[in-house]
Amino acid sequence: MGERITDAASAEQLAQRYRSLVEHTPDAICVHESGTVVYVNPAMVRLLGARSADDLLGLSITMFVHPDSIPPMLARIEQLTTEGSASPPTDMDLVRIDGRTVPVQTVSVLTVWQGELAYQVVVHDLTAQRAAEASARRAESHFTTVVSQLEEGVLVVDRRGRLESINPAGRRILGIDDADPVIGRHFDELPATMIDRDGAPLPGDQHPMARTLATGEVVTQYVFGVERADGQLVWLSCNCRLLNPDSPDSSGVSSFADITEFRDSRRQLEYQATHDALTGLANRSLILSQLSTALADEGGTMVTTVLFIDLDGFKAINDTLGHAIGDTVLQIVAQRLQRALRAEDLVGRLGGDEFLVLLAGHPQRADLPALVERLRVTMSEPIIAHGHRLEVSASIGITELGPHERRTPEAVLHDADLAMYRDKPSGHRELGLGQNRRSNNTHAS
Repeated sequence: MGERITDAASAEQLAQRYRSLVEHTPDAICVHESGTVVYVNPAMVRLLGARSADDLLGLSITMFVHPDSIPPMLARIEQLTTEGSASPPTDMDLVRIDGRTVPVQTVSVLTVWQGELAYQVVVHDLTAQRAAEASARRAESHFTTVVSQLEEGVLVVDRRGRLESINPAGRRILGIDDADPVIGRHFDELPATMIDRDGAPLPGDQHPMARTLATGEVVTQYVFGVERADGQLVWLSCNCRLLNPDSPDSSGVSSFADITEFRDSRRQLEYQATHDALTGLANRSLILSQLSTALADEGGTMVTTVLFIDLDGFKAINDTLGHAIGDTVLQIVAQRLQRALRAEDLVGRLGGDEFLVLLAGHPQRADLPALVERLRVTMSEPIIAHGHRLEVSASIGITELGPHERRTPEAVLHDADLAMYRDKPSGHRELGLGQNRRSNNTHAS
């Protein structure tokens, strides 16, 4: 007898704990018997927007189910034929007291309620989840729209380097036709050849995306060239990173911009800053820079000889025939100097009718007179400019650089200038053309 009392007490305690759990669980729970609501927990009251459980008890369960969800619900509970059997989790829509629809996931269990078979339904509110999913879809749609409208190319590759997506700008920059099915190809199999800054082929394993995928390293402003299928060469600046650095399976994303025009403009500005506008030769700035580098070379192998060249009689051409003809003469002289010298020798114009040559390598001392004579002969050949047959000669000064030079570039130019002055015909010196030679610190350009 005592054992039965103990068992009854235990059962009551268990039932009390279950009721407490049901009352306080965040999921909504209701019980309906023969289609009539006989129990709702507080969460169900809140879910349906009722003031209390009394507002719901005794009503038909179908009053709170969206019409589209009623037939599937009835079909599911008809399948529950034994006590304890449960329906699979199913998404459906409930209707609140105020008429608003609530997306939920439900599980129905056939149970005994006050001695009669009834259906206990556990209801999980999906409102927050659906809102988050909708927000994610909106964000994805917004992101897709933004990426598709970017002027910058964007492509995504998987861990094996296969293309997962590419935006319209990426196709346009790389010269890939919209109809070309490139998704799924390895990024170095795209119809475009990658080259490095020097124009040499860039192997796929040296592309910054390969480095990012292998190491997770973020690469920024990496510059390389692409020879497109249409033959056009474009230069790109790209950034590469993992989409999700915390995931070992993360894809990589590369964004890239076409900098061809900017690169060409910069190279043009650099060229203009270091070359003479009239002749295209190196200007005084580049000459001094190259000479400074050569003087810093302890081995003395870069430049060993400096030639200072001045045209004799050029002032008379300018004074009598005008600067247009004088400019033509200077351009022809510049072309002759370049043809007479090696590609590795630097030919520059200091200004006016003064030119400078930096001879590279180790020319033999015995070869210098022959070289100078060849230059004199080349320069003295008649020049036809605007219908005028003109002849000019050149005075050439020579200064050689030792392996451990201590002179400044300006001092070297000064010494070569003086050597050129000594080479001038005596008549030109007597006429004052060689007077007041510039000091080693002042050289007109």
